[in-house]
Amino acid sequence: MFDQPPLSRKERADNVKKRDYFSKYQGAAKQVLEALLDKYADVGIEEIEKTEVITQAPFSNMGTAVELLTAFGGKANYVKAVKALEDELYMPRKSA
Repeated sequence: MFDQPPLSRKERADNVKKRDYFSKYQGAAKQVLEALLDKYADVGIEEIEKTEVITQAPFSNMGTAVELLTAFGGKANYVKAVKALEDELYMPRKSA
């Protein structure tokens, strides 16, 4: 297991998409998480951990920060969803 090369951010993001992780979310919440995943692939984990990220493009095109947080049922649920996304990104690979 430890002899495998580390996955790139893009590979990690693609793996999350393949696992259909977003099926439990709907509407704006799903859009936000998909965009966070794309942003992670481009710039890394630190940027998606910042709540302010949802005030920037492409999130600002989806709605205001308040509207987007409301889609998750509030900021606490948004933070939980981002943490769950991080857990999915860094889920250990199954050895073949």
